[in-house]
Parts: sequence; C-alpha cells; structure tokens
Amino acid sequence: MSIDVLFWLVPIGSVLGLLFAFIQAKRVLGASEGNDTMKKISAYVRKGANAYLKRQYTGVGIFFAVMFVILGIMAFAGLLTPYVPFAFITGGFFSGLSGFIGMKIATSANARTAQASNESLNRGLRIAFSSGTVMGFTVVGLGMLDLSIWYIILRFVFHLELAELTAAMLTFGMGASSMALFARVGGGIFTKAADVGADLVGKVEAGIPEDDPRNPAVIADNVGDNVGDVAGMGADLYESYVGSIIATMALAITAGYGITGVLVPMVLAALGIIASIVGTFFVKTKEKASQRELLSALRKGTYISAGLIVVIAFLVVKFVGGAIAPEGSDAAFYGSPVPLGTFAAIISGLVAGVLIGFFTEYYTSDTYKPTQKLSDSSLTGSATVIIAGIGLGMASTAIPVIIVGISVLVSFFAAGGLDSFAGGLYGVGISAVGMLSTLGITLATDAYGPVADNAGGIAEMAGLGEHVRERTDALDSLGNTTAATGKGFAIGSAALTALALIVAYIDEIKLKAPDFTFDLALTNPPVLIGLFVGAMLPFLFSSMTMQAVGRAAQSIVVEVRRQFREIKGLMEGTPGVEADYAKCVEICTKGAQKEMLAPAILGIVSPIAVGLILGVNGVVGMLAGATATGFVLAVMMSNSGGAWDNAKKYIESGKHGGKGSDAHKAAVVGDTVGDPFKDTSGPSINILIKLLSMVSIVFAGLIIHFNLIGLL
Repeated sequence: MSIDVLFWLVPIGSVLGLLFAFIQAKRVLGASEGNDTMKKISAYVRKGANAYLKRQYTGVGIFFAVMFVILGIMAFAGLLTPYVPFAFITGGFFSGLSGFIGMKIATSANARTAQASNESLNRGLRIAFSSGTVMGFTVVGLGMLDLSIWYIILRFVFHLELAELTAAMLTFGMGASSMALFARVGGGIFTKAADVGADLVGKVEAGIPEDDPRNPAVIADNVGDNVGDVAGMGADLYESYVGSIIATMALAITAGYGITGVLVPMVLAALGIIASIVGTFFVKTKEKASQRELLSALRKGTYISAGLIVVIAFLVVKFVGGAIAPEGSDAAFYGSPVPLGTFAAIISGLVAGVLIGFFTEYYTSDTYKPTQKLSDSSLTGSATVIIAGIGLGMASTAIPVIIVGISVLVSFFAAGGLDSFAGGLYGVGISAVGMLSTLGITLATDAYGPVADNAGGIAEMAGLGEHVRERTDALDSLGNTTAATGKGFAIGSAALTALALIVAYIDEIKLKAPDFTFDLALTNPPVLIGLFVGAMLPFLFSSMTMQAVGRAAQSIVVEVRRQFREIKGLMEGTPGVEADYAKCVEICTKGAQKEMLAPAILGIVSPIAVGLILGVNGVVGMLAGATATGFVLAVMMSNSGGAWDNAKKYIESGKHGGKGSDAHKAAVVGDTVGDPFKDTSGPSINILIKLLSMVSIVFAGLIIHFNLIGLL
C-alpha cells in the first residue's frame, strides 16, 4: 500500500469536522428563541452584524483583487509559481468563511442561550457551548478542506515534486493571514468602540446598568461581540491552524523526511478533529455551579481531547512518520523515517498550550489572587486600578516565555536536533501542530463566551427574571476567562508557528537562490537594523489600533450623550420611547472600516520595504525582532485586559460595595482601558507576526533580485 493512501485521512477528518459542526448548528437552531422581545433584540444584533460583515467583505474583496493582480504580474515575471495568486485567494476565502459561519450561528444562539438559562444553568451552558463548537469545528474542517484541495491539485493533477508542492502551499497562508488581520482589527475596533462608549456614558456617567435598553450603544456592543470575538477570532485561528501545518510540511522537506514527514502534521491534525469531537460530549455542569466548577466542566472536555491526542500522536509518528520505502519504490520520495522522539516534540507543544492556558487563567480569573488583588486597588481610584492592571500584565509575560522556551528546546532536541539541525527545526514546527491539534474543542470553549455575553444582554433588555441574569452572568464571567485563555493559547501557538515560518523563509531563499550566502550575525548592520525595526513594529501596530479604538469610541460617546439629551423620555424609561440603536451600529461600522486599513497595510508593506532596502538578511532580523517583542506584548495586553474585565465583574458580584460603588466605577474605567488591550491590539499582534513571515516568503523572489544592499 502506498503511503499516499494515508493522505485521504485528511479530507475524511475535514468532512467529519464540518458534519459535526452542521449537527451542532441544527441542535442550536432547534432550541426556543424565547418571547417576542427576545426575538426582536436578537434580530437587531443579527441585522447589525450582517450589515457590518457585508461592508467589510466588500472592502476586503477590493484588496484581494488588487493583490491577485500584483501576484499575477510577479508570477508572469517568473518571481512566483503560477499557483500562488489562486492560493492567496482561497486562503483568504476560507479564512473569512470560517468567521462568517461562526458569526451566523452565534447571532442565532444568543437569545436561545438566554431562554435556555431560564430553564437551567446546564441547559444554558450546553446551548452556548454547542454554538461554540460550530465555530471550532468549522475552522478546523475548512482548514483541512483547504489543505486537501491544494494537495490533491498540486500532487495528483499537476504532479509537482514535494519541494515545489510544499513551497506553493506555504504561500496560501498569506491570504489567510491577510483576511485574519482585517477581520481581527476591524472587528476589534468595532466591538471596543461600542463597548467603551456604552460603558463610559452608560455606567460611569448615567449610572445605569450594563446592557440597559436605554443605552443607545447596547446593540452595537452586542454586535461587536460577534464581529470581533467570533468572526475575527475564527479567521485568526484558522490562519494559525493552517499556518502551523504548512510550515511544518515545508520543514519536512528540508529535514529530508520526504512524504512521511509531510503527512505527519496533516494526519495528526485530521485525527485531532476526532479527538476534539469526543471531548465535547463531556462538557456539562450542575445547577448553582461555582465559577471553578463551570471552568472544570469546560476543562474536562479539553483535557480528555488532549489525552487522546497523546495516544494518537505516538501512533502517527511511529506508523506514518516511520514508514519505510517498499522494495522497488522511490526511496528519495519516502525520505528518512521521522525520529520517534518527534512524538515528544508534539507532546511538548500540547503541554505548552495547556500550561499557557492555565497560567493565563491564573492571572485573569477572579477565582485567583492576582485579579482579586487588582479589584482591591479599585478602592483607591481608577488610577491605581490602571497601574495595577498594567503591572499584572507585565508580570504575566514571564511564565509563557519560559514555557515556550522550554518547549522549543525539548522539541528541537527530542526530534534529533543534535544529529540533524533541520530535523530539530522540524520538531519545533510539529510542536506548534501539537499545540493546535485539539483546536476544535479549544476554540469551542473560547467562542462560547461572546454568545453567553450576548445572552446576558438580551436577558437584561428583555426584563427576564433575576435568576436568569445570575446564570447568564456566571456563563459570561466564565466566558471572559476562557476567552483570555484562548487568546493566550493562540499567542503561544503563534510564537511557535512564527519561528517555523522564519526557518521556512530561509529555506525559500535557498530554494530560489542556492548560491546566496546568509550572514545572520548580530554585528551585520542589515540584521541589526532589521532586528530593531521588527522589535518596533508590534508597538507601532498596537499604537495604531489603540488610537483607532479611541477615535471611534469618541464618536460613540458623543452620540450616546446626544441621544440621552435629545430623546425625551429615554432616560426615564417612558414606555414606547426607544433609543436609536441603528445610528450607533452605523457609526461603529464606518469607523471600523476606515480605521482598519492603516494597521493592515503596515503588516503587508513592512517586510517588502525592509527587504527592498536591507535585503534578505535584514528581513530575517526583522522577523526575529517582531516575533520576540510581539509575543511578549500580546501576552501582556491580553492578560491585563482580561484581568481588568474580571476584576470589574468580581466587584459586581458584591465585593467592595458592589455595583454603583466608587470601587465599581474605578473598575469600569480599568475595564474600559483594557477593552482595546484584550480584544483589539493584543490578539491582532499574533496575526501580525505571522503575516510578516508569510509576506516575506511570497515576495522572496522579488527581494532576492531587487534590494538596495545588493546593489551597493
């Protein structure tokens, strides 16, 4: 039997993932949406989210059309293979589609989760989690489908050699990364502009509850949860998922592992979908469950999936990676067997992901001391809350960096790095695949959060009983923790994937220019300058996205104040008087579309500009600098924001005077500062560091032939 037969596990895994997502979607849509008021509010949110995505995809479509022409010209000039422009389009299409499907089910699940919470806490958890599984398994299913289609076309239709095949497939990651950056940045600006505006005017100035129907920005806030935390996150993790797999496939060729090394990451990811499906059946809880018990319910599913992957990884490495060429077959095609120690590299990535998630939870959940102490700082005002929150975020970077460092060392040496440097780098790449192998259920626990948040808002606006709001608040608070954990997980995988992509870039240069000699010493000026430029980019990018949120939020603040002032009877809650929700949605949509362009263009233009000026060595320095500072900055911002949010909710549960107290108002200010930290800038950085590498790989041919250093 040819080893190629094992490839068909990949499309099978894709079909199973998409089928499971479809079944879960049917289950969610079969639940009751509640009373007419709940249906009306949910329809408002759906309409706003659909209008935003329609406008975003129209604008992004123009960008992709322009890039298709540019890449087509480069292909015609011989600087790229002819497959790249089309791979770029499909990468962006599937990335956007995964976010779109997730958002469609999330906006249909919000009222249903609120209604289910009216019945029981477990019922509410199951509906919200089921909607999250649609997102999780859509992402992994479409990711594997995209990989399968291109592998079949390039391998069995055009009969490309493995080196050409993996190099061509590597480039469609640029399309996925570009779409992910637009989705994350645009959605993040929308959601946080609405959230900041609603909080500052509603809770701080007017003193009305969160999600109060009198607040004109409340619908925009709920819309933002979906376009940012669902559609944006789906596109983001789709890009991480396929990026880690194709980078490892490319490294397999460099290491001399042939088809066996290429198949290991794909088969592992395909079987990981099955392990994730099994884990979802263990997520359930009891009534009156504490935050720790709710978290344990979600963790149980992810830990069971991770345990299954341990067994699966060993079997994949032993029987797929260890396959030997049959008598009379092409030994070069099979390559050397993948060392059995590569299994330890996979496990190190998986364990690193779990540990990063745990320590993110430790720093951001109000069941642990860091966030509880952060809430104590609110007793002395908003300034001390902000100082303590930034300090917490900075402190939280140490452990993830140590974890990733240990994982890299273990992966490199376990995969045979002492005997083969390229083999060790393959181990680093496969560890990222191991970390993301259970993405189906990991993303489900993350994507469920925005649904629970929306459910709480609908329960408040529809005037449901206090017991419903208590249950949705419990699910929402849990969602904040799982969302922070998911962001930490995504950032950790981005760091490992970015390292693999830097190596893939070097290999791409060697493939296109075998005679090129690298000089990557820090004393080489282009490398040193590139390092400084790369280290600066995440900060400049974060500045642009933070200021974009600030400008958009200012517009919302002005509009909410205007409506409170001019709409008679709105603040008094006069029957029949309703806020102009659509106006705030429109302001956020226009602001996000306008503001997302500059940060996205920065990520695409920077590696090209650095390459044209500093050459290949300068690009490597830039990628290294951006990966190092980007990883640390993303962890700091995401954890600060998550801790501020949960410190506010900790006070709202009755601590330090509860809602309306001075401590609560100070915590709301901290949460407002943290909103763009955790939902706009922080999670977008992990896309930035991978996009820089992807763009560098695609434009490698151009940089080799045209750069200022080379001309000098």
